[in-house]
Amino acid sequence: RKTKTDRVDARTIATMLLSDVDLKSYTDTAYHNEELKSLTRYRFDKVRERAKLKQSVSRLVTILFPELEKLVPSLHIASVYALLSEYPGAKQISEIHLTKLTNLLATASKGRYGKDKAIQIRDAARTSIGSVMPAKFLELKHTIKLIRELTSEIDEIEVSIQKIMDELNPPILSIPGVGIQSAAMILAEIGDFSNFESPDKILAYAGCSPSTYQSGKLTNCYAHMEKRGSRYLRYALYNATKYVCHWNPVFAEYLAKKRAEGKHYNVALSHATKKLVRLIYALQKSGKAYLVAA
Repeated sequence: RKTKTDRVDARTIATMLLSDVDLKSYTDTAYHNEELKSLTRYRFDKVRERAKLKQSVSRLVTILFPELEKLVPSLHIASVYALLSEYPGAKQISEIHLTKLTNLLATASKGRYGKDKAIQIRDAARTSIGSVMPAKFLELKHTIKLIRELTSEIDEIEVSIQKIMDELNPPILSIPGVGIQSAAMILAEIGDFSNFESPDKILAYAGCSPSTYQSGKLTNCYAHMEKRGSRYLRYALYNATKYVCHWNPVFAEYLAKKRAEGKHYNVALSHATKKLVRLIYALQKSGKAYLVAA
């Protein structure tokens, strides 16, 4: 039978309220943290979905107009998407009037590409080895449409994240190289820093700690990363570390030092990540901004 033990529930609640347990109220910070966690994870999934679609675009272009990739800095720019949305194959592009192609590229690239680029692309299309496959043409056009829709959704999510971060204004943003999105995901996944006794606890929570293996007298010589815990936090920390090592001379020097010791790039980066976590922990606990060394 489906029963509801109201008396038992009431007694449990009353006992909890009468106890000496220090209950924390639901604060604005906790609310913002939950909002950030939902938004950053949602954005993470959307970005990964878009990345897969971009791989599909690259695959389809290789089939339909393989020469195009060498004529542009990237297939995933507005001018290329505008071109392929209208003319998804080399055959269609080869038949476009030069003026029409020039205007299309100039408008989509905001004047960066003109007649010279249009001639270059059309000439390549006329001698292309690309296949003529109507089904693939349709797939390419639809894939680009989906990418544009996802980009619009991601932009909307990022606006919401920006609003919350503007209210919080965390010290972590004062670190050169730490952007809004990485900072938001790090804060969202860690939550209340007072729940962690030390930076090492955060590293363990992210799954960035080295694993240990012992069997009798045997102890592993090359400890691999655990990769347990929050994959979102682990991704955000490593992504942030790459940019911090690029923009912050102190971290750049530290990374170079580890590389000079003969460590693999990923191993050296993991050491830099530990250093970054210690810095983030200190800043968030103290509430002070990062001061760049003169």
